[in-house]
Amino acid sequence: MDSEVGPLRAVLLHRPGNELKRLTPRNNDQLLFDSIPWVDRAQDEHDAFADILGGRGVEVLRLSDTLVEALTDERAHAAAAATAVDRRRLGNELAESLAGYLSTVDAKGLADVLTAGMTFEELPAAEGASLVRKMHHPHDFVVDPLPNLLFTRDSSVWIGNRVAIASLSMPARMRETALLDLIYAYHPRFRAAGRAYGAHSAPVEGGDVLLLAPGVLAIGVGERTTPAGAESLARSVFHDGLAHTVLAVPIAQDRATMHLDTVCTMVDRDAVVMYPAVRDTLVAYSMRPDEAGGVHVEGPTPFLEAAATAMGIERLRVIDTGLDPVTAEREQWDDGNNTLAVAPGVVVAYERNVETNSRLEDAGIEVLRISGSELGTGRGGPRCMSCPVSRDAI
Repeated sequence: MDSEVGPLRAVLLHRPGNELKRLTPRNNDQLLFDSIPWVDRAQDEHDAFADILGGRGVEVLRLSDTLVEALTDERAHAAAAATAVDRRRLGNELAESLAGYLSTVDAKGLADVLTAGMTFEELPAAEGASLVRKMHHPHDFVVDPLPNLLFTRDSSVWIGNRVAIASLSMPARMRETALLDLIYAYHPRFRAAGRAYGAHSAPVEGGDVLLLAPGVLAIGVGERTTPAGAESLARSVFHDGLAHTVLAVPIAQDRATMHLDTVCTMVDRDAVVMYPAVRDTLVAYSMRPDEAGGVHVEGPTPFLEAAATAMGIERLRVIDTGLDPVTAEREQWDDGNNTLAVAPGVVVAYERNVETNSRLEDAGIEVLRISGSELGTGRGGPRCMSCPVSRDAI
């Protein structure tokens, strides 16, 4: 896969499940949600999203299904159970009891615990009658839920014929990469796939990685992806011959712009939808391989200029978010920039971003609208909720 806009053939999605029902006003901030979603409605919205993709000929792979299939391998089952046990927090006695219990459940039961978590109350009473257990509230988590699994873009990204396992920076999401690692290692469909990056490397999140054109990547550096992560991924893709230029793009380190794809996404071969507040200030450091096998860094230069040069085009067309500064700010917050291209000039977008969608259509982009009133409570749009596995070349 060498672009953001080539005809989409297969995508990995995660339908919201019981992990979202773990969110409460007491823990939603820690678990990175801005409010408590109505789970049934979120599921309906997600089903409609999957149906739109399926209607365009895209194969939709369900993360929960692929995880269960991977866990039927005994080695994956044992490794997965180990990832759920936090010995530093639980202590050896309770950790051993939890590990012993998880080793006895089937693949579906283990997948449920890995995604939706487990409370002390749900752990069988005979398991781990320890001080740790006695001093925790019954509704405290012995295994934390993973409500952000919904955003499959962040935990892995395909570059060429290889998959990069992200290194997630936020504590609430770190265990997600272990699940993706297991899926790609043990599911029959992915077992032969090469790796472009390892989850134990410096922090890089998939929402910060844009495949601008064949051989050209842009990597946002901000709240989630570090400069070391961007440079490490660049070294990896250069070594594997997957790219000739990687642009490191500094972005503001705050919630509204957590990833590069919150301010800019590709909507056509030569076009992006971009938050106008950053259009003239976004810069890029251009990285290319040097003759000694290292990385040569230049810049910073204006992002749009650096991107066009690397892509070999005269200029990158920019479609602004919103119609005025206030609308632009509102629609950027509501993921107006976070579109998923299913083909050149065809994107999925949240219907609520009315002005941005109108601008896209005025520029010749077909917009497939979906509802996102509940899906958006975790701050993510159609691109965040999808990990393309296969696209045709452009």
